[in-house]
Amino acid sequence: MPRSDPPEKVLASVQSCYVPWKGYFDLIAAADEFVLYDDVQYTKKSWRNRNRIKTANGPQWLTIPVETSGRFEQLIQDVRIGHAGWARKHWRTIRMSLGRAPGFAAFGEQIAELYAGCDETHLTGVNRRFLAAICRMLGIDTELTLSSDYALRSDDLTGRVVELCARTASTVFLSGPRARDYYRAELFAEAGVELRWIDYDGYAEYPQLHGEFDHNVSILDLLLNTGTDARTYMRNLHDGATPARAAPEPPS
Repeated sequence: MPRSDPPEKVLASVQSCYVPWKGYFDLIAAADEFVLYDDVQYTKKSWRNRNRIKTANGPQWLTIPVETSGRFEQLIQDVRIGHAGWARKHWRTIRMSLGRAPGFAAFGEQIAELYAGCDETHLTGVNRRFLAAICRMLGIDTELTLSSDYALRSDDLTGRVVELCARTASTVFLSGPRARDYYRAELFAEAGVELRWIDYDGYAEYPQLHGEFDHNVSILDLLLNTGTDARTYMRNLHDGATPARAAPEPPS
């Protein structure tokens, strides 16, 4: 009897973000395991602790206050929340801006409870809490883990990801398109890991409040504007979803 090939396991890994845009969740949905890359340097003024929503007065940042030591080597996993009250303030802004959106009845109460019960002391804990809850709202069952759980030894960027693939027994690594500039494809090939790139092009517009359509806002905008139809506006969650594109063969 012929021996069957082992099942494919797709891994994706990105730094955690606060209520990120819909493409982030499409990347999660396309993977079997999604590793929040938290044992790397924290960067200020990034998507780690903030995101944008649309309001009647234009786009507005929702920013989680954090304590930073000023040391260059501070890791994401070590970043603490700066002061209490941010969650209540964020929810008030969201409710005022999107409280009359058509999908608010479907998800408003769940999101309100998510903010009300948030007592995490570290940024990684906050982001993981919101990511896991929003995945449940979208029907995504991908396993969420932390890179710090794996105690990676490599100092090389690509080497760390290849090591992560080995630790998780993954045969495919799925990445966002921007990583083409710094991942070394030949190291994946040498390790027997297929490197693929997700495609973020071609998202359909959905009914959205407050003026001209904007794709680059928090997933909360999609959930509260479209409710239970949110999945139909995602790339990897609706019927006929476009699969992730394979990377070109590495140079010989």
